[in-house]
Amino acid sequence: MKSLALVPLVLALASTAVVAHEGHDHSHSHDAPVVSDQQAASEPIAVPKNPRFSPVSIKAPLWEQFTGDWKVRWIASETKKTVDGVEDDELLRYRGQWNVEVPTKRPGFEGDAGLVVKTAAAHHAISHKFAEPLDNTGKTLVVQYEVKFQNGLECGGAYMKLLTASDNFVPEKFEDKTPYTIMFGPDKCGYTNKVHFIFRHKNPLTGEFEEKHLKNPPSAKVDPSSHLYTLIVRPDNSFEVLIDNENASKGSLLTEFEPPVNPPKEIEDPEDKKPEDWVEDAKIPDPEAKKPEDWDEEAPFEIVDVDAKKPADWYDDEPAFIADPDAVKPEDWDDEEDGDWTPPQVSNPKCEKAGCGEWKPPMKKNPEYKGKWKAPMIDNPAYKGVWKPRLIPNPKYYEDLTPSNFNTIGALGFELWTMQDEILFDNIYVGNSVEDAKKAADIWAAKFKLEEAANAQEQEEKRKEAGQQGPNTSFPKTLDEALKRLDQFVGLAKKDPLAAIKSDYVVSGALGAVFSVPLFIAISFLFGGSPKPEKTNKSTKAEKKEDDDEKEEDEAPKKSEKSEGGAKKRNKKKAASTAEDDE
Repeated sequence: MKSLALVPLVLALASTAVVAHEGHDHSHSHDAPVVSDQQAASEPIAVPKNPRFSPVSIKAPLWEQFTGDWKVRWIASETKKTVDGVEDDELLRYRGQWNVEVPTKRPGFEGDAGLVVKTAAAHHAISHKFAEPLDNTGKTLVVQYEVKFQNGLECGGAYMKLLTASDNFVPEKFEDKTPYTIMFGPDKCGYTNKVHFIFRHKNPLTGEFEEKHLKNPPSAKVDPSSHLYTLIVRPDNSFEVLIDNENASKGSLLTEFEPPVNPPKEIEDPEDKKPEDWVEDAKIPDPEAKKPEDWDEEAPFEIVDVDAKKPADWYDDEPAFIADPDAVKPEDWDDEEDGDWTPPQVSNPKCEKAGCGEWKPPMKKNPEYKGKWKAPMIDNPAYKGVWKPRLIPNPKYYEDLTPSNFNTIGALGFELWTMQDEILFDNIYVGNSVEDAKKAADIWAAKFKLEEAANAQEQEEKRKEAGQQGPNTSFPKTLDEALKRLDQFVGLAKKDPLAAIKSDYVVSGALGAVFSVPLFIAISFLFGGSPKPEKTNKSTKAEKKEDDDEKEEDEAPKKSEKSEGGAKKRNKKKAASTAEDDE
């Protein structure tokens, strides 16, 4: 009978083995030894090396993969701090160090290095000057780069600045006051988390620059994997912000920024003043209304319910709380040191139904209560509406219909303050081709898969270290493996059915598909050994006495805990030890 019950399960597992076998690469030997997930968990995991990094050629004003002699292209700022208007040669303002190195967390391509922030809690500044200034007038501008927060990000920036082209620009003097055209990228501190998109717009009337901030910036991703940030601005003033190749924000430069690119045509006249007789109150108290003669303003809101009667089971002489009759003085209580012991107070059970102590009739709402009289409100015949100053033409009005024609860009810089180090930048693209940016994005996509695989392996290793081995979710490749896993499952199910289900999802799934719950219980009975003999009346009485004894032992520490509630001083460690011994 036992063998017949196993037939459906063996057939189900065998079918999964056949399916897995058909999907298997037949170029491998069929005689290769089968290693189950349980065996693999106890053996070192053979981790294949990631593909070797290979530079990709893209022609653009800036395409940086940090190969070759990067220090020739990227110049760290040497700006000094200013004390009393004089530069201090001993104090570097940007003391944060930079280096190009491979990541230490969640590696991607082997040998793939990036620009890394090396100093925590410090200001950093570094820049790359373009060979030729970038003028995107009438063109699409694409800015894209990868950011990898290897130590996460609690407070700091990782945004780039596209610096305005200038003959006076000196990379060694790069600082926060250096004019920029666009600022783009992640910034987080505390609850503030955003991806900046700010551009400096030139007022055509005054020649002054004003920062325009994206109204609703998206949030940055700050885990240790590489994330791709892309900004696309088109000649029609439309823009798009992508994070990991997915749209995070889009709109128009003319409508989605604060303050707006173009000022309003009309403004409120600053010289206009509200007339003294202007009435803005829409309602007023009715001047002809009078308080009724029977209106009693002194009547209280509540009065005593004279119709209420004391309940028959009310105890006038019983206190609401009494000493706990089950409380026991702790054995370690020292009257000289701890004072006189008093049991804790508990609710008087006699008072649970009706009540105890002096009975007083309850209060009820006063039917005569009307409160303070007020005249009703009526429409104000003198009402003129809410006053607003008149509108006049804006003397500062202008209309720029092409804000996408940004100021010429001459360099790219990172000017940051951050509490976390090991921030890595890579695959920086600045140019006019969406297609070229997509090629760079493909590099990120392949790298991201490798990093996520490394993350999964790291999490698995942590689970193993914590003794939390994951379930076996792979399908058996041969019938022998299926039978072996079935045998392991049944053996574990005898001891702990729940652990057996968690250990092998495939076998437990096959059981659920083939058997109904009653049949599964029957199989468990078959594998669970012989049934226990029926108990005699004598043994039942004996076991009942054992149960009563155990119940008394369980209640003993609870009574002790109650008594400790009213104690003035305790030796907690000793009391806990005593409770454990009692159990």
